[in-house]
Amino acid sequence: MKPVAVLAAALLLLAGNAAAKDTPSIFAGADPDAIFADGRMWIYPTGRGDRLESWSSADRAHWQDRGDLIRLKDVRWARDDHARRHFLWAPDMLAANGRYYLYYSVGPQDPTPSRLGVATCTGPAGPCTDSGKPLLTGGNGFEAIDPMVFIDPHSGRRLLYAGGSAGSRLRVFELNADLTTIAGEVAINQPPLFTEGVFMHERGGIYYLSWSHGHWNRADYSVHYAMATSPTGPWKYRGEILSSQGRYKGPGHHSFVQDPKTGEWLIVYHRWEKKADDGPYTDDRRVAIQTITYDKLGQIEPVRMTD
Repeated sequence: MKPVAVLAAALLLLAGNAAAKDTPSIFAGADPDAIFADGRMWIYPTGRGDRLESWSSADRAHWQDRGDLIRLKDVRWARDDHARRHFLWAPDMLAANGRYYLYYSVGPQDPTPSRLGVATCTGPAGPCTDSGKPLLTGGNGFEAIDPMVFIDPHSGRRLLYAGGSAGSRLRVFELNADLTTIAGEVAINQPPLFTEGVFMHERGGIYYLSWSHGHWNRADYSVHYAMATSPTGPWKYRGEILSSQGRYKGPGHHSFVQDPKTGEWLIVYHRWEKKADDGPYTDDRRVAIQTITYDKLGQIEPVRMTD
């Protein structure tokens, strides 16, 4: 997701799908990534642009600001230059190898090519130390944004998914065992209607590739998905999961996570609220959590946003 309007979003938790009720906003952010660790749910949002931070909750109702993970000033290769101020956004946190790895976007694209960074962290709340160099640099019609790293539970393959917006192109790379360097690129077919904000999760041997489509600050922003028998396709497109409904507009840039206590799958995403037009919107985005339902064929039921 572009970092243009990242300054003042807020967290909105929902306790279900069609019968969900609004609860008070919790914290500013967008583009949320989520994991469970140390008996808590953690959310990593885009924030003020000059840093990335974490929030956590033991009950999904009471949230605690856990402070900064990393700041732009600590990423030497991404510091501001005289031509354009840079931002950190769209984080992805991975637990592996007995530690935590934070992947993030650095941009904007013009005049400096967009880049992805990676940092190692001492725990889910950081602090995190940048690797010292870009993990991936964009260019030639590819915008290196919105990283997501998935470790296949069946094969052990370590896959980095990234790309979008300028060129709207998805690319997949295999990572080395250190999870901070790239071994090589994996050839894939492009999913239909792909714009940005990709995510991969696996359930019951089915791989779900999901992504955002449309304009990030308009009502046509939405989440779509495909199913596959491997994490690199071929993709079978299955349709929309989230789209604008009533006063809720432009849902997108999401993550999936399974609650280890209940076994339920959740989708964490952002949206604009109380909007009557189709945008463009310039004010706050809010982050929401809702329960995901799968039908008997493993297909994801569309999420109905409701108050």
